[in-house]
Amino acid sequence: MSIVLYYHPYSRAANVVWMLEEVQVPYELRYVDIQTGEQKRPEITALNRMGKLPILQDDSAVVTESAAIGVYLADRYALGSLAPALDDPNRGTYLRWSFFAPSVIEPGAMAKAAGWNFREGAAGFGNYDSMVSAIQSAITEREFLLGDRFSMADVIFGGTLRYMLRFKMLEPLPEFAKYVEQLELRPALQRANTVNAKVIEERGLGRS
Repeated sequence: MSIVLYYHPYSRAANVVWMLEEVQVPYELRYVDIQTGEQKRPEITALNRMGKLPILQDDSAVVTESAAIGVYLADRYALGSLAPALDDPNRGTYLRWSFFAPSVIEPGAMAKAAGWNFREGAAGFGNYDSMVSAIQSAITEREFLLGDRFSMADVIFGGTLRYMLRFKMLEPLPEFAKYVEQLELRPALQRANTVNAKVIEERGLGRS
């Protein structure tokens, strides 16, 4: 087994499990107890100087940042299916929304929730209303980000949307709910949910 995911179910690594289930390659979960600070141990910071999860090892390759991990996995193991080919015109849209999630949705939603004051022109994520409008434009009147074609972009973008809606960091607009409901039908997501739930139960993480 060549793929190892340094993982905790209460981190972005949980969404990487969905990515791995989508590409259908064997993988090992290496549990890192972020609640006791294990992610700051030297063996982890040697892989990611940020001391954060997720970290994916694929033989000699080390990939961090969840969107980068998703793009890497799809390009290596599902190019032409979960990832548009390099000469496919859909590749641009695929990359756009894959990286919109961590670079715009996450900071934009956090800025709104925390009441940050900043000069809009200096922030790459713009403002909250523009972000919401952009999300709507990406998913309204289409099944997935690439129309009727599911891709790894939906795992990255959709996983972020699912999280933000769950913790009420985005308005639960009808088109958001419809899109997420469609994603919940993915067998790979259902398997990932089972994997994450099993770890939470085994580690006693759901207990007060």
